[in-house]
Amino acid sequence: MTELGIEHVLVTGLSTLLIAVVKGAFGGGFGLVGIPLMSLVMDPISAGAIVAPLFIPMDVMALRYFPPRTWSAPDVKILVPTAIVGIGLGTLMLSMLDARLVSITIALVALAFAAQWYAGGQKIVASVRKTWHAVLAGIVSGITTMVAHSGGPPLAVYLLRLGLQKEVYVGTTTIYFLFGNATKVWPWLYLGKPTAAMWTLIAICTPIAMFGVWLGWLVHGKLDQRRMYQGCYFLLVLSAIKLLWDGVRGFL
Repeated sequence: MTELGIEHVLVTGLSTLLIAVVKGAFGGGFGLVGIPLMSLVMDPISAGAIVAPLFIPMDVMALRYFPPRTWSAPDVKILVPTAIVGIGLGTLMLSMLDARLVSITIALVALAFAAQWYAGGQKIVASVRKTWHAVLAGIVSGITTMVAHSGGPPLAVYLLRLGLQKEVYVGTTTIYFLFGNATKVWPWLYLGKPTAAMWTLIAICTPIAMFGVWLGWLVHGKLDQRRMYQGCYFLLVLSAIKLLWDGVRGFL
């Protein structure tokens, strides 16, 4: 992307706002709800290279509303380092793994998990925390965020089953993705090689990103525990369907 047009500003601004509002209201990891819009006006690599730096101000802004008291410490201390390991592995595996198969696999697991919740009457039940579950979730999320831009679903599958309070759920995903996004931004900048036009677009969208998180936080405050979980499961299903479509379409 070498030239900046009004269509780039409008579409990227809308995508940034959508991603930021979702982050402030339901936690991070659902960037897939906005990134496809950007692909209408630019190639996917450029879109990823623009969004990656924008996640940083979103995460920093989100920390203002979801400070350490909202983090699930037992999960954070395992998820964050394993995610960084996963991102490293994902970077090494970019040329080895078939992104289509990764997308399909993650999508099917996420859909099966969501289907079980809906079939069970949408009950919020706190399952027993298991260390190996957290390790697996962190590594898989790190790998898939690099290979298939889908780090959110693996993390959501792990955290949603714990039945965390809504503030703790969002707070935990916020600090998790702060470290994750700060780590993966460098491979993406190297891969996308942002042009002057792309950096200008990032600068324009930065205040939009911060405003969107604040707006999402207002929405979060109006949601009770059940509605918050319903929103998270809906976003999980939406992301999984998008991943499944991307994977299947790649074989057509």
